[in-house]
Amino acid sequence: MLLLYIGCMETTADISMVRHALAALAYRAQRAVENVAPEFATFAGAGNQPGRILAHMGDLMDWALSMVEGHPAWRNSTPQTWADEQTRFFHALTAFDQYLAAGKPLHAPLERLLQGPIADALTHVGQLAMLRRLAGCPAHGENFYVAEIHAGQTTAEQPAPVKPFGSA
Repeated sequence: MLLLYIGCMETTADISMVRHALAALAYRAQRAVENVAPEFATFAGAGNQPGRILAHMGDLMDWALSMVEGHPAWRNSTPQTWADEQTRFFHALTAFDQYLAAGKPLHAPLERLLQGPIADALTHVGQLAMLRRLAGCPAHGENFYVAEIHAGQTTAEQPAPVKPFGSA
């Protein structure tokens, strides 16, 4: 299937939309991981521990990049410290975004990347937010529709919320 896909060109609009989705993922992920104690990584209140979830999110972004580069490879990484996993996730997300921005050939369909690793990572952001609430350190809600999210904005450095819930 990959051999048939190589050479097909995605439109600029397609790439822009996926890059915006990656920026939304970065923004939401930062809200889910910021301002929690390192011990949150090992919270065992419901299912997978947050540190394992975040490590998996980094694995998903590494996998997505390997697919667009033309050498698909999956790995299950061993979770590191909470801070190290945050760094790894945002680094992998940014590397994937930068590859898309560079206009290099894509060796995987963007639709599959969106329905697979990107959507999976967004689901895990929701899990982290839920686990924060269960651990007694809930993230503040906000209106994501008005958030300042732009393609290329994929690092842990994210703008402040525009309209947190409960604000005027």
